[in-house]
Amino acid sequence: MQTKAAVVWELNQPWTVEEIELDPPKAGEVLVRWHFAGMCHSDDHLRTGDMGAGTPIVGGHEGSGVVEAVGAGVTSVAEGDHVICTFMPSCGHCRWCASGRSNLCDLGANLMMGYGVDGTARFHARGQDLSAICFLGSFSEYAVLHERSVVKIDDDIPFDVAALMSCGVPTGYGSAVNTAKVVPGETVVVVGAGGVGMNAIQGARIAGAEQIIAIDPIAGKRDAAELFGATHTAADFDEATALVRDLTHGVMADAAIVTIGVVRADEHLAPTMALVSKGGRAVLTGVTPIFDSDVKLSLFDLTIFQKELRGSLFGACNARSDLPTLFRLYRSGQLKLDELITNRYPLDEINTGYGDTLAGRNIRGVIVHDVS
Repeated sequence: MQTKAAVVWELNQPWTVEEIELDPPKAGEVLVRWHFAGMCHSDDHLRTGDMGAGTPIVGGHEGSGVVEAVGAGVTSVAEGDHVICTFMPSCGHCRWCASGRSNLCDLGANLMMGYGVDGTARFHARGQDLSAICFLGSFSEYAVLHERSVVKIDDDIPFDVAALMSCGVPTGYGSAVNTAKVVPGETVVVVGAGGVGMNAIQGARIAGAEQIIAIDPIAGKRDAAELFGATHTAADFDEATALVRDLTHGVMADAAIVTIGVVRADEHLAPTMALVSKGGRAVLTGVTPIFDSDVKLSLFDLTIFQKELRGSLFGACNARSDLPTLFRLYRSGQLKLDELITNRYPLDEINTGYGDTLAGRNIRGVIVHDVS
């Protein structure tokens, strides 16, 4: 079948929106018609090459839609079900899934290659195969996914906010709750108040943090951070360091979470480690360019002050157990989702949308697919 999609053909070039070919679902796969797709910064990392994925590639790893057809053997969803995708498929029985760490599932071994769980392409154009970010491709009107990459949701959940639950919301929320393990009364710093950072702020608030400091150079994002739960804001590390020192009487923060869209080791890690207290936890959630491997840290401080530096993938969330919990928090009013969406764009305006995102004008933009 034909489907309209946004494709990156060459690094550092704009998205190309065009008609491409899509194969029908094979055994264990589903055909999804997307209604909304979230515009995560990670998709722009495809365009710049920061994530090491090859081209040509169909973007989009946040998405919500309806199952149009299922392949043989599919049991977890059926035609007509409302679903969201999850960028890390989970088989449910590998070592990582069995130990409650499905975000590290072995099915994700070739995630950056983008050719599906079985290693073959479903998208094709211009006489060649196209990969899809994280085996997904929600920047296409239709996509074929492995059933372990979709999660059924209740029909009353709005498609626009549901799409954000594919990545940005659980990644940020879980970075605070699961990885930083924030507990009531703590002081937490969130570095970067974008789509992931706002949810780290929300996670810290829901976990009971007493003081939440959001760092962002853009005044509008600092103002928005207060809506999501930040008690204080700062424009840069110097301002934040002085503020945290004053608020904690010199103890410093219990946890700091880095959610910047492009993390630079030399600019961001050492200042973040300096923000945390003795025994404090620093969490790296934002993406660092794949070849940026030089890190300067005081290992003496790491040992003597017993600090920790932790990585966080998908907020260490288990999609099939944690996402229903997050939707319940949304229904109860504790988790703000509608407020995350700054602008909506038709697929043809994807380059405008990412221009707004990179300029700091969006907390989260979303692609609205034509489902008329």
